[in-house]
Amino acid sequence: MKTAIYPGSFDPTTNGHTDIITRASRFVDRLVVGVLENPSKTPVFSTEERVNQLKELTKDMPGVEVRSFSGLTVDFARSLGADLIIRGLRAVTDFEYEFQMALTNRNLADEIETLFIPTSAHCLYLSSSMVKEIALFGGNIDDKVPPIIKEALMDKYKNRRTK
Repeated sequence: MKTAIYPGSFDPTTNGHTDIITRASRFVDRLVVGVLENPSKTPVFSTEERVNQLKELTKDMPGVEVRSFSGLTVDFARSLGADLIIRGLRAVTDFEYEFQMALTNRNLADEIETLFIPTSAHCLYLSSSMVKEIALFGGNIDDKVPPIIKEALMDKYKNRRTK
């Protein structure tokens, strides 16, 4: 059984993320979406909220699981028996960082490969940071995130906008 991981912070999950999850799940028997617990960042959503959101978004996707993790991505992959890391690419600017990360992971765990999947054209400009900023100022994010994420973001930011 071929197992891959798709790690990220998913704060929030965008349509670009769901695009990569959907497409990557076609290539493997088991795709584990790994929600990173990063103590150096202050996310809008807690790890538990992000995991629950992704579980809801992927509930009808066969072979897709969602788990949280901390530490090195390669250690997470090893703990699951995964030998493939999925990374999404939006633009050439993503490639340099992602390539460097893939080479570092390969140095740490040469049995684990990285597969880059370019996002679909309609998601090229999407980033979690951009989506959060638009939502913070009350902008329209309908075409940028799934409806449950939009609702959760608007809930998080409604008090900040009224101050």
